[in-house]
Amino acid sequence: MEIRPIFSALMRSKVSMILIGLQVALTLAIVCNALFIISERLDRMDRPSGMNEADTFWFGSTGFGQGFDVNGVQQSDLQLLRRLPGVAAATSVLSVPMSGGGWSTGISLQPNQRTSTASTAMYATDAQGLDTYGVKLVAGRNFKQEEVVARSINDRGVPSVIIVTRALADALFPGGDAIGKQVYLENDGPTSTIIGIVERAQTPWMGSDFIENATFSPSYMPYGTSTRFLVRAEPGRRDEVMKTIEQKMQEANPSRIIGRLRSIEQVRREAYSGDRAMAIILGVVIAALLAITALGIVGMASFWVAQRTKQIGTRRALGATKFDILRYFQTENFIITTLGLVAGGVLAYALSLWLMHAYQSPRLPWYYVPVGFLCLWMLGQLAVLGPALRASRVPPAVATRSV
Repeated sequence: MEIRPIFSALMRSKVSMILIGLQVALTLAIVCNALFIISERLDRMDRPSGMNEADTFWFGSTGFGQGFDVNGVQQSDLQLLRRLPGVAAATSVLSVPMSGGGWSTGISLQPNQRTSTASTAMYATDAQGLDTYGVKLVAGRNFKQEEVVARSINDRGVPSVIIVTRALADALFPGGDAIGKQVYLENDGPTSTIIGIVERAQTPWMGSDFIENATFSPSYMPYGTSTRFLVRAEPGRRDEVMKTIEQKMQEANPSRIIGRLRSIEQVRREAYSGDRAMAIILGVVIAALLAITALGIVGMASFWVAQRTKQIGTRRALGATKFDILRYFQTENFIITTLGLVAGGVLAYALSLWLMHAYQSPRLPWYYVPVGFLCLWMLGQLAVLGPALRASRVPPAVATRSV
């Protein structure tokens, strides 16, 4: 089929062609970048926390009344929790991964260093802490009970020994063994010795640029009259254990309020709720844009079929087959779509550059635009298929009818 007659026909309907081309261009630019953002969000939501999320939960206990001994109650509560049926491990904590709140600090290799070598989240826990978190120790050793000290939230002190994540160990000592090395949690304070490395533990903050830099400190650290506990249940018994603990803790000491028990799976859902909502909204936007673009193509093609009915009949009378008519309209749509896609490809990368500058978004990978080309080509051909089939069924006798 010759392309020149198709171009000649398109030049007589420039406005329609330009509008559909612009619609295709905008759809490609927005859809490619929206899909990339959705992919990013899904990758964020799938990031492993390093914990045993399925069997673990945490809750708070806040005492009231004069003379409430938070340190004594904390120790008795830990003994109670660890004796309960179905409890695999329990510890007191300040925070957990993905919770949104906690304690962070800089960590340096030299005293009075102007800029910290790395930033890290701090998790205060005891000798059962690693087991309760469910993190995997890959080098070194765990804390000994005699290394765990009681501290207040206002006087955190500097622990003599710490356990760090592999990501933090690599950041501090790239290409070297971090075990036994000394670091500074305070620029002018005493050093802390790295005694262990765990495979992974996320920070509490989802937007952190040091998401897997975490440090475990051997400390009991209540917050005023409040203590937070982390409990890992035996596999499959988490919900049962949660109900039991809420009852037993209240019975053991009525002079306190037991906060809401939250599973780590629930913590994850809440932490990534914004990412999930954005992915859903962008998915709806993509579906709406594709639907509007397809309807635009259908409307344009239907209008042109109605406008050219007598011409189509004349071509049929001169020997054109149904397939020739069908191919004509599909080729015409392919040309319009291609012109729009070329402009849309440039616009897609321009939009990506703007997002990089304005929101520090990563660059749009090159393969999104070619895949977008293929998808919109297919969408255009499917959208025009109905009107094109109607055009192919126009009988030759139409050419002889007067208007």
